[in-house]
Amino acid sequence: MDLKGLKITVIGAGIGGLAAALALRRFGAAVTVLEQAEAISEVGAGLQITPNGVAVLKALGLADDLAWCSQRARAVVLRGHRRGKQVLRLDLDEHAAGLRYYFVHRSDLIGILAGAARREGVQVRLLQKAERVVPGARPVVHLCNGAQCGGDLVVGADGLHSKTRIALNGERKPAFTGQVAWRATVPNSLNLPPEAQLFMGPGRHLVAYPLRDGSLMNLVAVQERRAWAEEGWHFKDDPASLRAAFSGFGGSAAALLDAVEDVLLWGLFRHPVAESWHGENTAILGDAAHPTLPFMAQGANLALEDAWVLARSLQEAAGLKSGLALYQSRRRERAAKVVRAASNNAWKYHLRAPLSWPAHQVLKLGGRFAPGRMVSQFDWIYRHDVTA
Repeated sequence: MDLKGLKITVIGAGIGGLAAALALRRFGAAVTVLEQAEAISEVGAGLQITPNGVAVLKALGLADDLAWCSQRARAVVLRGHRRGKQVLRLDLDEHAAGLRYYFVHRSDLIGILAGAARREGVQVRLLQKAERVVPGARPVVHLCNGAQCGGDLVVGADGLHSKTRIALNGERKPAFTGQVAWRATVPNSLNLPPEAQLFMGPGRHLVAYPLRDGSLMNLVAVQERRAWAEEGWHFKDDPASLRAAFSGFGGSAAALLDAVEDVLLWGLFRHPVAESWHGENTAILGDAAHPTLPFMAQGANLALEDAWVLARSLQEAAGLKSGLALYQSRRRERAAKVVRAASNNAWKYHLRAPLSWPAHQVLKLGGRFAPGRMVSQFDWIYRHDVTA
């Protein structure tokens, strides 16, 4: 299908929306992005771009930009929570040959994608919040300001509370997982290396890794609890609450927690993967299609994969209808499998006594005798290249 002249509206200027807009524009479409914020910026902090996401950025010509503004991950280190003693260290340079993992500030990646999209001629319209999406021969996006827009195709990259997903699948309430998460950044006063440090504790864990030039540390702290917390990334909490929840954590974890001055809290919810990723001249991608828990660091990476496959499927198919069907057939099963893996991963870091000690011994033995196998168990995620 020749995308030249095709008019496409993308809802959402996040990672998935901007990557889709860029890829579709590269294939010839005329693309407009609607963003509800007053500027293209992204609150939040760090994220991990794994090799499957790097492959898409490379295909978009942005691999060097990513490398310049991020830290290349060299290892994953699992530690006990009390003293921060190392349980397992997986060297990515040694056991993941040929693959690159990066720690990047979310706003930096958004900036790279937005800049590239605008240079290619993508039109970005700010302060445009979608209220309702109506699929059809000429799909329509109804905006909160009373205006309407659309085109030949509407792509909903509008996140967890996607109006486009509702239009295609109806509305379903998510289920609270019994876990909440805090997100913060602090100075890297300890000069910690470019490694993901994961501190495992009873019913909770803390992940820390450096960003930008290594002077900043990203923290994500997850705790199991019955109390419900609002879904979303933008709810401020008292740093004292975070420190109280992780009061038993020692070593470098304690120093990192002591340095927190501003912190965001959100509840972790389990959403079903959407049954329908497309309707009449309408499609969804990223969190709108498959919200995932953060325990495999795949939210942004899956969105990048979606963006590329959507554009490629439309280019390869005979028309919009068959192209959108091809897109869903290529993506849904994989996304659902990754979402399941993430949902099943958190408990491994939250073991309580007496189970935690033998489990840590097994990890130590695996690191000593079969570190390559421990790294390669998730090759089906990280070595997957949708651009190949």
